Amino acid sequence: MDTSMDAMIALQDVHLKLASQAGEVNILRGVDLAIRPGETVGLVGPSGSGKSTMMMVVAGLERPTSGLVRVAGRDLASLDEDGLALFRRDLVGIVFQAFHLVPTMTAIENVAVPMELAGEAGAFPRARDLLESVGLGHRLEHYPAQLSGGEQQRVAIARAFAARPRLLLADEPTGNLDGATGRAIIDLIFRLRTEHRTTLLLITHDPAIAARCDRVVRLADGRVVAETAEAGAS
Repeated sequence: MDTSMDAMIALQDVHLKLASQAGEVNILRGVDLAIRPGETVGLVGPSGSGKSTMMMVVAGLERPTSGLVRVAGRDLASLDEDGLALFRRDLVGIVFQAFHLVPTMTAIENVAVPMELAGEAGAFPRARDLLESVGLGHRLEHYPAQLSGGEQQRVAIARAFAARPRLLLADEPTGNLDGATGRAIIDLIFRLRTEHRTTLLLITHDPAIAARCDRVVRLADGRVVAETAEAGAS
């Protein structure tokens, strides 16, 4: 497996064990995976196969029990919690199924906050531009509760791209949306990924969505069991 410094994501023999009342549970059982810069990868597999956990490990939100995790040339094991927070702020955008917007902030505030925390000048003008790019220029001052599910996910996508991430992680981004809205959200993610030349790791249960990626990786029982190059392109 390619674990060179130029791989965007390099996982080597990654294990994760968690304690439970029933005893130790093996979530990841020796995951090996390499993703090139700019590549789009669909991550599929049954519920409980370890997909979301693997994504949490890549984001530095969960530390593995053992194994190598290198993202954008950085060995995540060498970073403390502050270092991991900076790593996510500077390099990674994350889109969740449940949106995770701040309910007391407007759409433009939700998008601007990551840039303000990073000390970036012009956070609000850029947030406005991002929201306009996802079709929400008319919803800047609306709160999440005033937006539809699809609109909330568009805000979350704009926020994920706010820091110009080199890597976008998307965990079932259409899971809480109806079919037509979900297709529009996927189109939006792929369009922005192309415009920003961002590497994409996308968890999905939908084979048609996975087939749009350069490659599909299947997890089962905490292991990579298959990898398939796809003809579908973003």
